[in-house]
Amino acid sequence: MRKIFLLFVALIFVASCSKGGGMQGSYVVKIDGDTLTKEDVQTEMNALPEMAKQFFQGPEGVSRFVDELVKKEMLYLEARKRGLDKSKDFERKVEEFKKITLINELLQKEIEDSSKVSEKDASDYYNSHKDDFMMHNQIMLSQIVVQNEDDARKTLGLLKNGEDFAKVAAEVSTDKKSAKSGGSMGSFKKGELAPEIGDVVFKLRKGEVGMPVKLKDGIHLFKVTDVKGPIVEFDKIKGMVMQRLTGEKQKSNFDKFLEGLKKNYKVEINKDEVAKLSAAPNLMPAPAPQATPAPTPEKK
Repeated sequence: MRKIFLLFVALIFVASCSKGGGMQGSYVVKIDGDTLTKEDVQTEMNALPEMAKQFFQGPEGVSRFVDELVKKEMLYLEARKRGLDKSKDFERKVEEFKKITLINELLQKEIEDSSKVSEKDASDYYNSHKDDFMMHNQIMLSQIVVQNEDDARKTLGLLKNGEDFAKVAAEVSTDKKSAKSGGSMGSFKKGELAPEIGDVVFKLRKGEVGMPVKLKDGIHLFKVTDVKGPIVEFDKIKGMVMQRLTGEKQKSNFDKFLEGLKKNYKVEINKDEVAKLSAAPNLMPAPAPQATPAPTPEKK
C-alpha cells in the first residue's frame, strides 16, 4: 500500500505544472502569499489518471489530496527561495519540456486527430484480412541455415529484396536435407518444435520470414508457408484491430507530414562532425552483450 501511495503522490507532482492564481473562488489553502482555490484543486484532480482519482475519492481522500498539494507547493516555494529556478540546468530542462510539449501539441493536432478509425473501418479490414486473425494451431515451415552472422545478413537482404525463399535455400542452406526441397521442413503443430523455434515461428503470418535464430547447428531463417486453425471472431478482437489500424494510419500520416516539412526547412548535416561525435569516447554507450541460445531443434 505504501508503494501505491507514493506512486499517487508522484502523479500529483507531474499532473500539473501551474496553478490558477486563486481569485476565482474561496481559497482552500494559503501558503505565505500563494493561494489555492477550489478551481485550482479541481484542475489538479482532473489531470490525474482515473486510478489515482479513485484513490482520492470521498472526504478523507480529498483531504489527503489537499495535503499532497500543500507539500508540492511548499517544496516549490522552497526551491524558488533557494534560487534553483535560476540555474542554467533548470532553464535547459524547462526549454526541453516546452519543446516536447509543443511537439506533442503539434502531433495531436496534425496526426492523432486525423488518424481516427471507425468500427466500420475495423470490420472492413477484418473481413479482407481474415488470415491475419487465424489461431495458428498448425503451420508449414521452411528454413535456410547459414553458419555465420554475415551470411545471415546477406541472405536476409536477398529475401527482403524479393528473392524466392526456396531458390535461396537450395543455393545457400547448409542443411542439405531441407535444401533439396527448397528449405521445406514439413508440417508442425504447436508443441512439436523446440521452444526456441516454436516461440518464433508460431507468431509469424503466412508468407512471413522471421528474424535469424541462432541454434547449435547454425543460424536459421524460418518462413511460414501455410497456416491452419480457426479464425478469431471479430467482436473478440475489435479493439485490437482498431488499435492496429490507428497505429498504421498515424505512421502513414506522420511520414507524410514529415515529408511536407522537409520542403519547408533547409537542413544541413555536417558529416565530418557527426563522425567525430561517433568516435568520441563516452558519448555513445556501447551495445550490451546479448546471450545467444544454442539448443538443438527437434526433428520432425
